[in-house]
Amino acid sequence: MTTPIAEQDQVLIFDTTLRDGEQSPGATMTHDEKLEIAALLDEMGVDIIEAGFPIASEGDFEAVSDIARLARRSVICGLARANPGDIDRAWEAVKHAARPRIHTFIGTSPLHRDITKLSQDAMAERIHATVSHARNLCPDVQWSPMDATRTEHDYLCRVVEIAIKAGATTINIPDTVGYTAPRESAALIRMLLERVPGADQIIFATHCHNDLGMATANALAAVEAGARQIECTINGLGERAGNTALEEVVMALRVRNDIMPYRTGIDTTKIMNISRKVSTVSGFPVQFNKAIVGKNAFLHESGIHQDGVLKNAETFEIMRPADIGLNDTNIVMGKHSGRAALRAKLRDLGFELADNQLNDVFVRFKALADRKKEVYDDDLIALMQDSTTSAEHDTIQVKRLRVICGTEGPQEAELTLTIDGEDHSVDATGDGPIDAAFHAVKMLFPHSARLQLYQVHAVTEGTDAQATVSVRMEEDGKIVTGQSADTDTVVASVKAYVNALNKLILRRQKTKPAAEAGTA
Repeated sequence: MTTPIAEQDQVLIFDTTLRDGEQSPGATMTHDEKLEIAALLDEMGVDIIEAGFPIASEGDFEAVSDIARLARRSVICGLARANPGDIDRAWEAVKHAARPRIHTFIGTSPLHRDITKLSQDAMAERIHATVSHARNLCPDVQWSPMDATRTEHDYLCRVVEIAIKAGATTINIPDTVGYTAPRESAALIRMLLERVPGADQIIFATHCHNDLGMATANALAAVEAGARQIECTINGLGERAGNTALEEVVMALRVRNDIMPYRTGIDTTKIMNISRKVSTVSGFPVQFNKAIVGKNAFLHESGIHQDGVLKNAETFEIMRPADIGLNDTNIVMGKHSGRAALRAKLRDLGFELADNQLNDVFVRFKALADRKKEVYDDDLIALMQDSTTSAEHDTIQVKRLRVICGTEGPQEAELTLTIDGEDHSVDATGDGPIDAAFHAVKMLFPHSARLQLYQVHAVTEGTDAQATVSVRMEEDGKIVTGQSADTDTVVASVKAYVNALNKLILRRQKTKPAAEAGTA
């Protein structure tokens, strides 16, 4: 018999996209981007938002502080290592929240104890002291034994008991390196609930990485064993192979509620919108066959599948596209479409625009419709994403670009950039039009940044398809991602390159020396 939703245990969703997700190399987000994503997480019903690592940098501290002030319903959490300085800084950042939380951690496995040169007893003393210190500041304290899945069971039970007695209200069990398997994940939670005094009075959380492709399975196994909080990220963003994907665990609990009778507070219709946003700001495209939010997740090419879906969608679809906020239709817009139609279409796609924003986007839409016969949903999404990457106050703006290319070299780019309000022009050559155009940018705006990644994705099919270009650049340890979209791939490439340079300029102005960061 199916358990009524109202009687089911709630599984809390702890999103760490802005902390663990952002630690993925190249996924660094700007201050405004962090605030925008935090607002979307809060709106969709995420229970706890780990907003960042306040001790890591002044920028991280300011982002966590601002998110704490702006959050309406979510608990706002700051990460801290097991020392008073980190914990004090985390508290300073989150104390403005209506519901603040401090999350402190230390590596407890033999490998991590060897790094810190702490004996089991010395580490136990530090855990008690630091968790007590955090609890004296904040009533909601989460503690994590980093690399818990490779920690000796007897010692893990000992330190979990110490943390509970010191005042931790949530105990998170991290599979920091994605080492465990579902059976082990469940057994570990059961063991702690059975062996640790006071374990039934607190919430156990699970934090899984996807190095072996089992993060979602491990998280769900832990829930079945008694964990009631899942730590996850949008699109599974995170270090190495990433974290447990929020959209996967939430939809798994919804679709298979018959065998996993647990509820979450997530408004699943907002999943697709935030997935797109995180992909845009991080520069990490979602793989086409990614579960739930991948481009192919609801597409059917096999004739048998197509026939079945046309007769009854449930034959080959276990969930509806609308369940995750994906529009069932893909009505084509064109140059004759008006503002009202554009506003309605963008609203269906998850974009609410003020009148002045609509006017700006409408001009861009008309320009796109003049160059592209049919404008599809994905084109509009790319248009919206591109409209957020350029601003009137940018130091560098692309004014004019012309390239000469073909089998007869050298390839040439004629470029005019507006830099600090003044136009500067140059001709440059290179190994292809993109290389020539990038050389031209560097000639006009010399810099030491290194190009780490250049990738192009066609938004739709056809020779008139828009190209979305992502450019990742590194300068003095700072990594930024620039993006742009255009029906001309070379234009999109130069705009993405310039977008990345503008972000580096902004970071030069705002970033202060950072403390060494860590991870749970």
